[in-house]
Amino acid sequence: KLLTWANVRIEQSLEDGYLPIPSVEMKAADLVLKVTAFAQGEARQSQLVARYRLTNTSNTAREYVLALAVQPWQVNPPTQFLSTVGGFSAINALEMGQAQIRIDGKPRVFATGLADAVLATSFDAGMVSERLVSGYLKTPAAWVQESAASDAAGLASGAWLYPIRLEPGGSEELGWIAPLQGEYQPQEDFDLEAAQSSVAASWREKLDNVHFEVPAQGRHLVDTLRTSTAHMLISRTGPRLQPGTRSYARSWIRDGAMISEGLLRMGRAEVVREYVDFYAPFQFENGMVPCCVDDRGSDPVPENDSHGELIFNIAELYRYNGDQAFLTKMWPHVVGAYDYMEKLRLSERTAANRAINPAFYGMMPVSISHEGYSAKPMHSYWDNFWALRGYKDAVDVANWLGKTEDAERFAASRDQFREDLYDSLRAAAKLHGIDFLPGAAELGDFDPTSTTIALAPGGEQGRLPKKLLENTFERYWHEFEQRRDGKRQWKDYTPYEWRNVAAFVRLGWRERAWEAVEFFFKDRAPQPWNQWAEVVSSTPRKPFFVGDLPHAWVGSDFVRSALDMFAYTREIDDSIVLAAGIPGEWLDGKGIAIKGLHTPQGLLGYSLSRNDAKLVLQVDAGMKLPAGGLVFPWPYKTAPGKATLNGKRVKWKNGEIRILSLPATVMIRSK
Repeated sequence: KLLTWANVRIEQSLEDGYLPIPSVEMKAADLVLKVTAFAQGEARQSQLVARYRLTNTSNTAREYVLALAVQPWQVNPPTQFLSTVGGFSAINALEMGQAQIRIDGKPRVFATGLADAVLATSFDAGMVSERLVSGYLKTPAAWVQESAASDAAGLASGAWLYPIRLEPGGSEELGWIAPLQGEYQPQEDFDLEAAQSSVAASWREKLDNVHFEVPAQGRHLVDTLRTSTAHMLISRTGPRLQPGTRSYARSWIRDGAMISEGLLRMGRAEVVREYVDFYAPFQFENGMVPCCVDDRGSDPVPENDSHGELIFNIAELYRYNGDQAFLTKMWPHVVGAYDYMEKLRLSERTAANRAINPAFYGMMPVSISHEGYSAKPMHSYWDNFWALRGYKDAVDVANWLGKTEDAERFAASRDQFREDLYDSLRAAAKLHGIDFLPGAAELGDFDPTSTTIALAPGGEQGRLPKKLLENTFERYWHEFEQRRDGKRQWKDYTPYEWRNVAAFVRLGWRERAWEAVEFFFKDRAPQPWNQWAEVVSSTPRKPFFVGDLPHAWVGSDFVRSALDMFAYTREIDDSIVLAAGIPGEWLDGKGIAIKGLHTPQGLLGYSLSRNDAKLVLQVDAGMKLPAGGLVFPWPYKTAPGKATLNGKRVKWKNGEIRILSLPATVMIRSK
């Protein structure tokens, strides 16, 4: 009987639940085949390694033949239409040695042990699976060495064949190595276990900079946070941060800026520095920042979010690494982007433009940076929220470098632009008769996932028109509930919606944030591999455009939102808000703890637990507090109890306690 992926039970896993070392277990009545894959080596000299462990799960001895097939496999179907054309990967000429496979004349796969027999076949003679089923495995004594095949249609296939006899409970393991970059010299007695252990240790060093302690119901959140961080690192091409490896093998500054923020908070500032140093020189002489860069160079299409994103990327890196020499090197790029934004906004800040539509006045010009407006450029508030972020960060950069006159000039532009932006939002809402923040001035469209940029990383919480802001996310929540509960039909969505979780946290909607987390987690594919595609379909078995899987920009949205649940920076009062998204039930017993979370003020560590009707928050020393200190919001629906801070009574203000010195112990009576 031939067993393949199609007629066995399949279970996926990652090593330790989060390391990017995936496994698949194929289970049948009397066996389990565990297949594990990982990459090893350096960028210029790397290999893919696969391990196969076959176990006899029956109570009698069994004889098996493990056939490792080489086939013209289809990875990208035709529905995947970006960058890589869909269809199978052709094999025109196949040479099967007992320890080496050559495809189209090139050594491509090396076995860790000799195969007992090989089979190579053309399509007309029958694909390898057909040949195996038709009797090739039934007469092992008559196995022949059919070691080569050619096929003009690119449909040659073959297999390494391993007869294995196992006693009850017995196992046998074998594997292969395929070079990814550079040449590979086969090694005698290649140790699969040692190689995997080495790779796992390397990933733990990269991903365990931030330590989390959470109850069982929070384990998948923390595991996926670390896996998503790995995916952001894996998706790089050299220093180039990019959203994927196949459909999106190029770098957009919008993706890079948001991926950078997640990496900075997870302790990978050196990666972000490499990226900024790579991207900034592609800026045009007039200060325009290209929207994206790939092997061909920079893209000249004007997308007016990019200028603010580069300034933000530069400023945010400095907040975390404090490298003034590098900031000085980047100063001309900040000035160039600022000057270009000034040219753009002043071109729209005219009486004639105000007469056409007051919502256009003083805004960034129309662009297609927002994918929803690719058919026709719009005055996108996505662009303008990023522009405001850029203006604010340009002021900070000038102050850090002691350039007082520039800082004053930048600040005047910042303040004028913010005033124009808020006037524009109100004008657009009035013009379109809407009670929420619009996505574009022309359309008055509802686009909360785009609007989240105003909150994070925009930092405009507490300044935005309050009613329009709240209505925006109230409507999103209502529509989200309908979709989640099956009361509203939907075709697909992009998990960029993870940004709305961060918005809920900032709005104080703790329970809603966690309900959204639970919904989005069901759409990991496959769930044990802790990853999302760019597009999630309501009918996943029907062909549809997936984008990249995993998708690193989606992963960054998740990472930033997940970290916000533990701690986020609130710009309006220059504070860090603690545990604003942590569900109250997580706090019972041992509660939660976090250590080594990177912030602009240093490493943050705290624990939070509830026992015997008492809630205890302990914050470690070691970080420099922002001017507004740390803020702890009451995590329950009930009224907060009496509280002490380092043994002294402290009052609640708007449901929050403010901490202005460290270390700190807050004790609160909890019903």
